[in-house]
Amino acid sequence: MPDPADPVVPITSSPAPPSLPAEPPTRRPLLERLGMASIAAVMAALFAVVATASWVGHEPFMAIMAGIGALMTAWAGMITITRG
Repeated sequence: MPDPADPVVPITSSPAPPSLPAEPPTRRPLLERLGMASIAAVMAALFAVVATASWVGHEPFMAIMAGIGALMTAWAGMITITRG
């Protein structure tokens, strides 16, 4: 039995989870999606430059990692445009 002078009271039941929003989320404006995708394109190009420089400099691990970064960034940019 808990001590009545103890300020810590054990929780016996969990609170109800918050309710979901009633309306579905809205898409971002096309101009905003294009702007974010263009930033992703610039970053992907920079990753590709690093990958190329690393490959030429005989650093295959760095080249592969930068290449993966370029592909992932390009993929995220394309998803930004299509899904919004």
